[in-house]
Amino acid sequence: MERKKTNLAVNCDTVRSQQLLDFTEQVGPHICVLKTHIDLLEDFSPSVTQKLTQLAEKHQFLIFEDRKFADIGTISKAQYEKGIYHISDWSPITNCHIVPGPGIIEGLREAGLPKGNGLLLLAQMSSKGSLAKDGYTLEAVRLAELYSDFVIGFICQEKLTDDPRFVHMTPGVKLSEGSDSLGQQYNTPEKVLGKNGSDIMIVGRGISQAADPSKEAARYKEEGWRARS
Repeated sequence: MERKKTNLAVNCDTVRSQQLLDFTEQVGPHICVLKTHIDLLEDFSPSVTQKLTQLAEKHQFLIFEDRKFADIGTISKAQYEKGIYHISDWSPITNCHIVPGPGIIEGLREAGLPKGNGLLLLAQMSSKGSLAKDGYTLEAVRLAELYSDFVIGFICQEKLTDDPRFVHMTPGVKLSEGSDSLGQQYNTPEKVLGKNGSDIMIVGRGISQAADPSKEAARYKEEGWRARS
């Protein structure tokens, strides 16, 4: 973030591998994190994650597979390191819900910590009517502190702790506020990074559906860096 002067994370929820790779090449110079939903790809092959890793090295950003693990520890660990995606091998960052309790963190930690990976906890969500709030959010912070050797921060809507060990990442960001037909609510970089104190803004359709994703990513990068608290 400091080296590239960017607090922009982006995602492109396409179902085609080449579209994902082309998009990543375009926005790579402007981002600190690429957020993926690898299981959306209808033509997935291991070469896709190999190429994403190469692009991450080329443009100096981290990959965050937004898997949102939510099962018991044993199953979550297996989903993280096995199956067809082998997420723990190529994605330095992933995330999980804390509904199952601390066992899910422990399971993911067993697979990810030896590889130098980190975990984000879903403390809050940007969708309308989300149940991740109040006591649930406080418990996420407590668990992060308990497993701080593996947990690196939160998916959230605002800064949750002053502890410098943790990063706050906020989805649902556009240059203008609004919502979509399925309850996604959008906030501006100024509100998310300035007023609410998050560290990283996550932008999806605002960039992925732009006529020129590279130009739009550069615009968000500038707006986000200016808005940081």
